[in-house]
Amino acid sequence: MAGTMRVPRTRGVLSGILLILLGLWGALLPLVGPYFHFGFAPDDTWVYTTDRLQLSIAPGAAAALGGLILLFSANRAVGMFGGWLAALAGAWFAVGPILATLWNVQGVGAPLGAGDGRHVAEQLAGFTGLGVVIVFLAALALGRFAVVGVREQRLNEPEPPGSNTTQPLVYGRYARENQRGQDPPPTGDQHVAGDTRWER
Repeated sequence: MAGTMRVPRTRGVLSGILLILLGLWGALLPLVGPYFHFGFAPDDTWVYTTDRLQLSIAPGAAAALGGLILLFSANRAVGMFGGWLAALAGAWFAVGPILATLWNVQGVGAPLGAGDGRHVAEQLAGFTGLGVVIVFLAALALGRFAVVGVREQRLNEPEPPGSNTTQPLVYGRYARENQRGQDPPPTGDQHVAGDTRWER
């Protein structure tokens, strides 16, 4: 059972890298978005509030940490922990702004875009759409870590007894020397002059 907990270190590489990038994007968008006039009010960079900490920075850091765990994990349980951490972070990106109003969190700010299309794009890129993509990648990683591959199963199967022992085949005149010390020939065989195989 312990052998099945090991997984190839490359199993969570792609999901891990993407989750790190998306987590950093989600955490930094409210802080650096005004550089590109894409983000949330106020239109100033590096404005920190506790609302931004709860709704953007903390879940972004959790998603990036989950991706980092997936990136370097060679243990099935540790990799699944990283996947669940990233999945919960993505779920919070998607529904956090709605649930946070229950304890009077106002939000990270109004979208900076002038038109409705920009508003929708900023909301999707910063929260809802970002959260859905993070949850998808985390679920994909969880599925990969939950499955035991055929190659892993073969590596973890115990070898049958005697499978590692081989007997060399020796032909010609050296075959007689290797047979010295074995049991004498069965009755009925005759000793040949010059054959020393059965001499002790």
